[in-house]
Amino acid sequence: MKIIKWGFIGCGEVTELKSGPAFNEVEGSMVEAVMSRTERRARTYAERHHVRKWYTDAQQIIDDPDVNAIYVATPPSSHATYAIMAMKAGKPVYVEKPLAATYDDCARINRISEQTGIPCFVAYYRRYLPYFQRVKDIVKSGVIGKIINVQLRYACPPRDIDYSKPDELPWRLRPEISGGGYFYDLAPHQLDLLQDFFGVIVDAKGICANRGGLYSPEDTLSACFKFEGGLPGSGSWCFVGHESARDDRIEVIGDKGIVLFSVFDYKPIQLYTSEGATSIEVPNPPYVQLPIITAVIRHLQGLDVCTATCVSATPVNWVLDRILGKF
Repeated sequence: MKIIKWGFIGCGEVTELKSGPAFNEVEGSMVEAVMSRTERRARTYAERHHVRKWYTDAQQIIDDPDVNAIYVATPPSSHATYAIMAMKAGKPVYVEKPLAATYDDCARINRISEQTGIPCFVAYYRRYLPYFQRVKDIVKSGVIGKIINVQLRYACPPRDIDYSKPDELPWRLRPEISGGGYFYDLAPHQLDLLQDFFGVIVDAKGICANRGGLYSPEDTLSACFKFEGGLPGSGSWCFVGHESARDDRIEVIGDKGIVLFSVFDYKPIQLYTSEGATSIEVPNPPYVQLPIITAVIRHLQGLDVCTATCVSATPVNWVLDRILGKF
């Protein structure tokens, strides 16, 4: 069995519980080295997680002969740079979502992957979670009949950090780093799931506003979109609402029923048909990225095929940029 030895570029919050430990849980996989531009962060992460090597330079970890695959866990603005560096060095890449901060950067990554023949995977891990697999099974089973419409709603109040001074705001609220505001950070998971269920979105339009005035990026959005099969959908996002408006819901409406589920809260799936209402609880693994990381590793070992590639991830950025009016 081929042993996949990972090098992490970036060792921030997402690598602590969501993803990092999972790389050592899969047979034939291990974390060989980590990198952060901050020496203390790289060193302490390596010590806490028993990783043999740490670096402060991305080129060094990519050039390490003991590293044969790269995990890019940095903010989106540097995804394209590091992914392309790794692929040109002949090393497969697993990139945090979204694939990049713009659709154009996604296209660059796809082009290099095609030219080099080196695969690039994207951390749309919800596709592989049992909770969403169950939703997909319900949709595909025909129990709610022909799908007529899809409606997405997300609302939450401001976070404490949103009231910070402009130069102290988190990177997610700095479009030059994140690609947008919270929308560019959270909506990718929702849109990727919908495209996994219903096919690629081929048309999208949005109305964006800043209603809270806490920071410069958009904080309130409404959008409509159409999937390749003709199915219409709509979405609304508000990141500065009152607590009473908090919502995390997608409704899939059929001509024989409806299924409701959440994307971030994992509330019980609600199924309504002429036979009545059913509440379905589906537990997820302790490390939410374990199923997709397992698929990526088995793909690299020639044992399976992982579908969460840079090509399949790119339409998400296309939709994001269309809704934001970037083109």
